[in-house]
Amino acid sequence: MGASLRKYLVAGLLVWLPLAITVWVLGQALDVVNGVFASLLTALSLVLPGDWRAGLMKLQHVPGLGLVIVAGGLLATGVFVANIFGQWLLTQWDRLMSNIPIVKSIYSSVKQVSDTLFSSSGNAFREAVLVQYPRAGSWTIAFVTGTPSGEVACHLDGEHTSVYVPTTPNPTSGFFLIVPTADIKPLQMSVDEALKYIISMGTVAPLSHGDTAGAPANAVRNPQG
Repeated sequence: MGASLRKYLVAGLLVWLPLAITVWVLGQALDVVNGVFASLLTALSLVLPGDWRAGLMKLQHVPGLGLVIVAGGLLATGVFVANIFGQWLLTQWDRLMSNIPIVKSIYSSVKQVSDTLFSSSGNAFREAVLVQYPRAGSWTIAFVTGTPSGEVACHLDGEHTSVYVPTTPNPTSGFFLIVPTADIKPLQMSVDEALKYIISMGTVAPLSHGDTAGAPANAVRNPQG
């Protein structure tokens, strides 16, 4: 009786836990967006006439308006910086931020990471691979982040690839490795499938290239085979 009860509790938990976490994450993201929107309204209320302030602050209580305004602002910014004049202004802004002490180190670091992760011309986290880690003969899933450059590349013999090895079950932490390209085994699974495989600690395996839709999931074969 006790074993059956525990089994049903675990089964129920597996059904509701993903939904609960999804709702929580979306709620946190919405709170951040609403906070940005509220800050913008507060800033506007300081420069607008007093008759406008009451109506302006009421906008904070309109459900979903903050998300629409922030998304619209991001879209408008993207359209603006896509032309020559927008690119020029963006360059001047970057130059200004790069000349402010303390701020320049934070701004430049965040900009480099965001450009790497979100630029359409980059290749970060767009390919899942197998690498030997933490020792030879022990394989783990990693994500390609680029190619070594600068001073680091000068100290490397042969072709190397930069990879990120996430931890499980929390892939937001991990290890950055530079490994010989010849030692990397490409995977045909998508990045999303690889993340699911990592987070589930190998229990949710995507189908391999040769499997049919109804076949058992055997995503990662023996790398030596």
